[in-house]
Amino acid sequence: MLRPAPLLGSPLAWTLALTLTVLTAGCGYRLVRHADGRDLTVSVVTLGNDSVEPGIELTVTRALRQEFLRRAAPRLVARPGAANVVIRGRVLALDTRANSFDTVALALEYRVEVALDLQIAVREGRPIELDGGSLKESELYLASADPEATRKNRDEALRRIADVLAGRVHDAIGLQLADRAREDGPDLPDAEGGSS
Repeated sequence: MLRPAPLLGSPLAWTLALTLTVLTAGCGYRLVRHADGRDLTVSVVTLGNDSVEPGIELTVTRALRQEFLRRAAPRLVARPGAANVVIRGRVLALDTRANSFDTVALALEYRVEVALDLQIAVREGRPIELDGGSLKESELYLASADPEATRKNRDEALRRIADVLAGRVHDAIGLQLADRAREDGPDLPDAEGGSS
């Protein structure tokens, strides 16, 4: 009976292992530390609310803070004065419109759109500019004969929007800071106002 040759120790096994190592080694960017080992920090100031939706500024601020806590880089700090990067801004007016109707012209679902206006300051550096399109997101939610169910669906849609926007902001900040580090060298400004 013919038996397959063991894969372990074969040239094919070594080639596969080397290929997997190379592919997984460079699969992203990390903004964890300055060149001298200090953490890069960010602070998210509670956003303002230009909409008529009560509490939406808290929902978006919480999502932004949770995103930085979850990813751990840059590290979230409470005090803006102690941060390398400070995020401020406001939630603009929400846009809500019916998206689909039943046969008697009652709304079956709505679309809500949230847009942000953010200013991202970098200590001793030029501000980070974000594309306006990346600061806008919409989500569908179902209508119901029960107003409480419709409200809960809307609240859940707003939470999902806040999470998506927070992820985009985190990624955009990370990419721009990584690009600046490549352009300017490995040192980024520290939280005390000098260069690391």
